[in-house]
Amino acid sequence: MKLSTPRWWYVRGGAPAPLTRALLRPLSWIWTAATARRIARAHPIDPGAPVICVGNLTVGGTGKTPIVRELLLLLTQAGVAAHGLSRGYGGQMPGPIQVDPNRHTAAEVGDEPLMLAQDFPIWVSRDRVAGARAAARGGAQAVVMDDGHQNPSLRKILSLVVVDGETRHQEWPFGDGSVFPAGPMREPLAVGLARADAVVVLLPADLPAVDPDLLATLYGKPVLVAQLEPAAPPPPGPQLGFAGVGKPWKVERALQAAGCDLVDFAPFPDHGAYDERTLKALAARARDLGAGLVTTEKDWVRLPRAWRAKVVCWPVRARFEDEATVLALLTAAVRGR
Repeated sequence: MKLSTPRWWYVRGGAPAPLTRALLRPLSWIWTAATARRIARAHPIDPGAPVICVGNLTVGGTGKTPIVRELLLLLTQAGVAAHGLSRGYGGQMPGPIQVDPNRHTAAEVGDEPLMLAQDFPIWVSRDRVAGARAAARGGAQAVVMDDGHQNPSLRKILSLVVVDGETRHQEWPFGDGSVFPAGPMREPLAVGLARADAVVVLLPADLPAVDPDLLATLYGKPVLVAQLEPAAPPPPGPQLGFAGVGKPWKVERALQAAGCDLVDFAPFPDHGAYDERTLKALAARARDLGAGLVTTEKDWVRLPRAWRAKVVCWPVRARFEDEATVLALLTAAVRGR
């Protein structure tokens, strides 16, 4: 059973966080020690192609996959044969295997790889080294790895950490800095930043400015700013939205900010499968409201094929404020290997 991301993880202060975090803190110490030990004992392997890692410091959605897609696009446009690499979370195939969007399903290879494979060569492998080597044999001149900042098995020529740039009221991308399960952090902030070459701050479309407090927290690392924006307008008329992503409430806000007439919204756990009963219930609720159904591209690829014609896919993409700087960073890393 998949669980939804706790909203209180991202709140600084306020009930029920203090008591809950205190009870979970001993487990956080164990998690932190195990992660540090695993990284310290590793001997990273060169897979035969330069690896660019797009990771994060928190559990749950920060927008890594849109950043991966944009990096693959920039590299491809620069004439670099760039392939993506994913663990294939939620998929059954251990890999390494190249994703075929016409043959594979999200249940087999994971939703994010299936989504990216619509446009780029994408490899899925639970063993990251085997996956990167397969990509290199398949002609990759650069491998863009989705997630893996805490995975030390591969030698990385460039490590980018994606940070959710949205801060509202008491909400904060790092919560109060507590490590999982007491908070959203995969490891302490300073420890994770020390291994990063640069930070990508990803902003939602309705927040055009970077929070100065956030930049101060990331001081000492180059900061690349990207904005998540709609790749298409939302569907017209009343809509019932639903999403199973790391932070589903952000999808609700994004739809509203894009002008969608959102009459209801249903959150689901990240990467969760949609069964027939759930989809029929959503369709019945939409009929009662006189609304259509709209969801994210990541959720849409998880739908059974028979349901895809009944649900509108609303895609978004990340755009860097300074593409030239990002491209220079990428090409220097790849060609200077």
